Amino acid sequence: MEGRLKVFAGASHPRLAEDICYLLDIPLGRSRSVKFSNENLLIQIEENVRECDVFVIQTSAPPVNEGIIETLIMIDALKHASAARVTAVLPYFPYARSDKKDKPRISITARLMADLLMTAGADRVLTMDLHSPQIQGFFRIPVDQLKAVRMICDFYQQRDLTDYVLVAGDAGEAKELGSYANRLNLPMAIVDKRRYGDDEKPRAVNVIGDVEGKRCLIVDDEVASGGTLIEAAQFLMKRGARSVEATCVHPVLSGNAVSRITESAIEELVVTDSIPVADRHFDKLKVLPTAPLFAKAIRRIHEGDSVSELFG
Repeated sequence: MEGRLKVFAGASHPRLAEDICYLLDIPLGRSRSVKFSNENLLIQIEENVRECDVFVIQTSAPPVNEGIIETLIMIDALKHASAARVTAVLPYFPYARSDKKDKPRISITARLMADLLMTAGADRVLTMDLHSPQIQGFFRIPVDQLKAVRMICDFYQQRDLTDYVLVAGDAGEAKELGSYANRLNLPMAIVDKRRYGDDEKPRAVNVIGDVEGKRCLIVDDEVASGGTLIEAAQFLMKRGARSVEATCVHPVLSGNAVSRITESAIEELVVTDSIPVADRHFDKLKVLPTAPLFAKAIRRIHEGDSVSELFG
């Protein structure tokens, strides 16, 4: 890709953008955001981007909907400023869980996000651990999905994993769990959940695999309210687990998740910084940096090199 490399950032995760730019040895691009009294946004790019290869970093963090609009306006502004290529870097993809029509008369909003990004002028998307891989198929532009499995497994490989077993919170997570099991050479277990009646939430009724006397490590792609995670931890302890830890890629930690996890049987929660958690940090939380992975991907995309080996 010809042209200078430039990185701009929305308001969602400035620390991550600064860390990425530090590793790329370039300054963060200068832009100005103004919110008017009618809540309309104005985004102005404050430096020349003509024929530049531009990356816009914005994750899905509160206020989520305002962040989406800011991203779209910034991409549009960059395209009108004659940027050669604009890549939307979305560590946590917005509305990723709305990836199918599982109820009547609803929007498949993840597909809508794809349409909006393309309409705004994004030429490429770089993201990490989509809730469902098929979201990549919603786009008609290249989408690179990085995986956090390598960095998470590297973290755990520094520990004594004797008597550990990896646990999927439900059968749907079992396939993704396999990539962790292969890297860590650990056995797997699955919490068997059943739904009784249309109005009730799924309840854990059994565990497929041996957890008695084991150190259980629950693996998931994200933790929102923490309810599913805490329920699984309680169930595993009742089934004889010695201890329960958990890891996830995206620490949404919505509502009272922090207090609930703090008071739960979970001894430690290891996450990445795909979403900022500085204002919700607690003793059980361990945060792994994603800036090195995104910086490598951005550099390779800019230079036209393969990024496939970064996929995990």
